[in-house]
Amino acid sequence: MINNSNQSTARSWKCALYLRLSKEDGDKAESDSISNQRELITNYLKSFSDIEIVTERVDDGFSGVDFERPSFTKMMDELRAGQINCVAVKDLSRFGRNFTEAGKYLEQIFPFLGVRFISANDQIDSMGVKSYSDSIIMPFKNLINDAYSRDISIKIRSHLEIKRKKGEFVGTFAAYGYLKDEKNHNKIVPDEYAADIVRDIFKWKIEGMSHQGIALRLNDMGVLSPLEYKRSIGLNFKTPFKINTKAVWSAVAVGRILKDEIYTGTLAQGKQTTPNHKVKKGKYRPKEEWVRALGTHEPIITKEDFGLADTLLSKDMRIPAGNETVYMFSGITRCADCGENMVRQTVNDGEKKYFYYICKNSKIKKCKTHSINEKLLSESVFSTLKIHIGNIINLERILAFIDTLPLKSTDIQKIDRQLVKIGEEMKRYKELKLSLYESMQNGLIDKGEYKEYMESYSIKYDEAEKASFKLREEIETILINTDDRHIWIEQFKEYQNITELTRRIIVSLIDEILIHEGSKINIRFKYQYSYESALDFTKSVIGQVPSDVYGEMEVV
Repeated sequence: MINNSNQSTARSWKCALYLRLSKEDGDKAESDSISNQRELITNYLKSFSDIEIVTERVDDGFSGVDFERPSFTKMMDELRAGQINCVAVKDLSRFGRNFTEAGKYLEQIFPFLGVRFISANDQIDSMGVKSYSDSIIMPFKNLINDAYSRDISIKIRSHLEIKRKKGEFVGTFAAYGYLKDEKNHNKIVPDEYAADIVRDIFKWKIEGMSHQGIALRLNDMGVLSPLEYKRSIGLNFKTPFKINTKAVWSAVAVGRILKDEIYTGTLAQGKQTTPNHKVKKGKYRPKEEWVRALGTHEPIITKEDFGLADTLLSKDMRIPAGNETVYMFSGITRCADCGENMVRQTVNDGEKKYFYYICKNSKIKKCKTHSINEKLLSESVFSTLKIHIGNIINLERILAFIDTLPLKSTDIQKIDRQLVKIGEEMKRYKELKLSLYESMQNGLIDKGEYKEYMESYSIKYDEAEKASFKLREEIETILINTDDRHIWIEQFKEYQNITELTRRIIVSLIDEILIHEGSKINIRFKYQYSYESALDFTKSVIGQVPSDVYGEMEVV
């Protein structure tokens, strides 16, 4: 229904144009553009002599489902303050797409405030003469807009989920250390400057620095925090974590980087969700529900360093007062009896100082007094580590020799033995099927039994054949991945020429050091299971190995 000034009171109306556009709602940029809305409403209001346009409020890029929009909120403040008393929109969908909320404003809040509402395309004027159909049409249109928004939301969610599963990046901004590819915004590429900072953060953590220590060092170096860096390169990035006028590095920001597997080339997306299109407050999803895609982009950090940093995050390592890093053996040495960490203590003997690692439970008499001199511990670990690395290098030579043999691994040998057994089983079922007819002819079984046995043997034969096919596929997979099976050896070989112990060497190669009574130690190296499995493999495959290949091997 068309309304004009004759249908309104003699009251003067100060009007706000409200304009809104959102791709999230499926709005068509051309027909629903801000300029298009402005022109349409302005032309429509020319026939109203009692309406004066005094302000314009624009929410560009905000969904109509949520009424917590910046410009809409300012407009409501102006309405409550009496600065304006009329609102004009292009159509009801520009006002909002939430049936319940839109109805509350149009039927309760606006009438209570004495606000006049005009929708140009819908030809709705709250101060005009109302018909019975108006009370039906307006709620119905709001309901349609709500349903449309819900449908668009479902489609967008489904589309984004497909993109995540395909390993495409769907975030608004790339994580610190990466940028969106200029040619493909669904792909991320390293930002070399920020990537170097990320590498430093992991390096410092592995060397023993705390989150706070890393943050302080970055601030002292004048390195911009992730928020400030994004702004410095022209990104309009906002975060709820900012507190100060200028955001600085914090322990939280450092921890967030150290825990993000995106730096290993893995995309983990869909970490947050909302219950539906009307609720914008997100909630975190369980980790098992995240959509993870491997190898989607160039890694900044190796998986080994990421795993190492992740392990250190779970260890109890306090930075001593006045120190920048933890002690060399912090978080690695443990009491062999009670399992508690050993703590470093200083013993003064005149002008000399001696350093010991002591079970912290022994202080409160909960454990025996296990202790070891730091110098003795360091020398013992260094010499034992050198021997272990030598053993692994010898072991690699053995494995290289085994690679020249027809069967290359225990896994393949094990599968081969299973294949022989299954082959024998298939042969037996085949022979049994052949003998069934003869048994029936001789009267040993009747036709019913013949049919029953034949069906049973056929099923078992088929099952064995399927098992055989699956095992052969496993052999092919093992042969394809042979080159990746001894990566752990390369990690030890990297340190074969060490001349001194460092914190990085210790945390890279050692899981823990157990301290027994009498200063006896037991070192548990990383990849111990792989090492022992490789030893067992060499014994089972070749037994005696020529001395020029094997040499002497001492197991620690």
